[in-house]
Amino acid sequence: MLKFKKITALILGTVMISGAIIGCGKSASSDKKDEVVNLTWYTIGQPQKDTEKVQEEINKYTKEKIGATVTIKSIDWGDYTKKMQVLTNSGEDYDIAFTCSWANDYLQNARKGAFLELDDAFKNELKDTYEAIDKRFWDGAKIDGKTYAVPTNKELGIAPSWVFTKEYVDKYNIPYKDIHTLQDLEPWLKIIKEKEPDVVPFYIIKDYAAPATFDPLIEKLIGVSLQNNDLKIENIFDTKEMKDNLDTMRKYYKAGYINKDAATAKDDRTIKRFVTKADGQPYADVMWSKDLRYPVVSSPIMDVYVTNLSTTGSMQAINKNSKHPEQAKKFLNLLNTDKKLRNLVNYGIEGTHYTKVADNKIKITPEQKNYSVPYFALGNLFITYTLDNEPDTKWDEFKKFNDESKPSPALGFKFNSDPVSTEIAGLKNVLDEFGPAIYSGSVEPSEYLPKLNDKLKATGIDKIKAEMQKQMDEWKKTKK
Repeated sequence: MLKFKKITALILGTVMISGAIIGCGKSASSDKKDEVVNLTWYTIGQPQKDTEKVQEEINKYTKEKIGATVTIKSIDWGDYTKKMQVLTNSGEDYDIAFTCSWANDYLQNARKGAFLELDDAFKNELKDTYEAIDKRFWDGAKIDGKTYAVPTNKELGIAPSWVFTKEYVDKYNIPYKDIHTLQDLEPWLKIIKEKEPDVVPFYIIKDYAAPATFDPLIEKLIGVSLQNNDLKIENIFDTKEMKDNLDTMRKYYKAGYINKDAATAKDDRTIKRFVTKADGQPYADVMWSKDLRYPVVSSPIMDVYVTNLSTTGSMQAINKNSKHPEQAKKFLNLLNTDKKLRNLVNYGIEGTHYTKVADNKIKITPEQKNYSVPYFALGNLFITYTLDNEPDTKWDEFKKFNDESKPSPALGFKFNSDPVSTEIAGLKNVLDEFGPAIYSGSVEPSEYLPKLNDKLKATGIDKIKAEMQKQMDEWKKTKK
C-alpha cells in the first residue's frame, strides 16, 4: 500500500546489487522441536520509539504459538537498500528481510542466491499463507518458475495520484476530481502562487519522477509503453510523453510553482503545500491525512496497471543462510494469517496506540506517533482492522480495485540481466547525476536531456536495450 508511501510517494530508485553473495549453499536448519529461537527481522521505515514495547507483546504471543521470538530491526527508507546489500554480501546472520522491486531488489537478490526458495513450504509451513494471498501476487513473485519471498496481499496495481491539501481545495473551489494530467494542474498552481504566498504550489523532492504511462523494467529508465502491446523496449527519456512532461515541469519551476530545492530536498512535512504526487489505493486519502495530520484529497493521474514492479512491491524473504528457516516460515505464515499478530505488528498495542470501537474497527490514539509504521510493508493487509473513519467495506473495495486493474503488456516478463550486468551497474550513477535536476524542472530539458542520453549511451544503454528486446521477443512467443 504504498505506505502512506511517504506523501512524497516517489518510487525510490532500485540499487543494483554488486559483489558476490557470500555462502549461497543450502543452510541446515538448527531449529529443534522444543527450542525457542529468536528470529532477526529487518524491516523498512523510520525506526520507532515504541518498537521494543510492541516487540515484547509480539514475542509473548509468538513464543506460545510457534516457539519463536523476533527482534525487529528497522532501517530508514533511504538507507535500507545499501545497508541490506552490505549485510547480504558480508554473510550477516539474519532470518527475514523486507524486499521488493524498489528496495533490497527482489529479482537481483533471488538470482544471486541470497533468498531461500519457498515453493516446498506452500504445502506445509506456508500453506495457509499461500491460500490467503491473491494468486496474481504469487504469479508475479515467480522467477524462472520458483518463489523466493512472500508477497504482501494488498493493492495489486500502481495508482499514481495527485494529492491535494483539502484546505486549499475547499477555499478556492478547485475541481480536483477533474485534474489528471500534469498540464491540468497549471491554472490552480497559478492561483495558489498568487493567493497563498506561504504555500508551495507543487511540492516535490529529489526522488520525484514525472508521470508517464510506461512500465519500467530496469531502474525507472528502460521498459515498454503501457498503452500498446508492441512490447518495444524504449528509453523513457526518448518518449514524446516524457519529453512533453519535462518541458511542463521546467515551465512550472521557472514560474515559481515548484520548491527551489526540489532536486535535493527530502520530505519535510512541516512545509505547507498545495499538491504533491503519490502512489495510492482505495481510501489512501485517509492514511495520508492521518500521517500528515491534516486532511488531503486525491485524484488519479492515469488508469491503474498491474506490473511486475507492483506485484513485487512489498515482500518478505528468508535469508538463504538463516539458521532457523523452519521457524522463519512459521512466523511468516502467522504474520499473514493470524489477525491478532498482524494487527499488533501493524498498529501496536491495544489501549496504548489504539482503542477498539468495534470488532474490526479501531481509533488511533495520540501515542500512535511513537509507533507509526508502514502498514503495506508488514504482511497481509486484508486481515488488518479498519480505522474509525474508514468504511466497513474497505477491503471489499480493495478486491474490486484489484480486479479492475489493467495488466501491463509485459506482466510476467523477468529480465535476466547477467549478460549486461556491467552496463546496468552504471545506469544508476547516470540517473543519480541527472535525474533529480531534470525531473524537478531545475534545468532546461533541451540542454540536459542530450547530455543525459550521451552518458547513457556511453554506459551501454543500447546494449542493454538490445539484450532486453531479444529476451522480450522470446518471451512474447510463450505469451498467451
